[in-house]
Amino acid sequence: MDLEILAWTAVIIIAIALEAATAQLVSIWFAGGGLAGLIAHFLHAPFWLQVIAAAVATLILLLATRPLVRRFLRGKETRTNADRVVGRTAVVTEPIDNVLAKGRVSVLGSDWTARSLDGGAIPAGAQVRVERIEGVKLIVSPENNT
Repeated sequence: MDLEILAWTAVIIIAIALEAATAQLVSIWFAGGGLAGLIAHFLHAPFWLQVIAAAVATLILLLATRPLVRRFLRGKETRTNADRVVGRTAVVTEPIDNVLAKGRVSVLGSDWTARSLDGGAIPAGAQVRVERIEGVKLIVSPENNT
């Protein structure tokens, strides 16, 4: 068997094996390039032209499909019902103390563990604004009662 056929077949198999081992679409384009090199070989092109055909095919496949693939792999952000508490006013039901890792708030009828945004203590009964969610904790800041 011709050494060039083995080389292009190896490129195709290695690229497919690497692609199967990852979920990132990093080498599938090289399999297409290897196929182009193999086809060029069967058309009796010199080896340097086979390499150019493989490189050009790889580049064309990459440029033509990468934006489409990125759109599908990125996915969509799934918002949860918990996101609706961000920006809302909550009432501190247990004093918030980040040092002691204590504090709870009530917001929209639900009880949450809370920590203060700036690290300061917030007394029970105070109104706070929910800034964000980190895991199962609300990060809050005191509301300015002006």
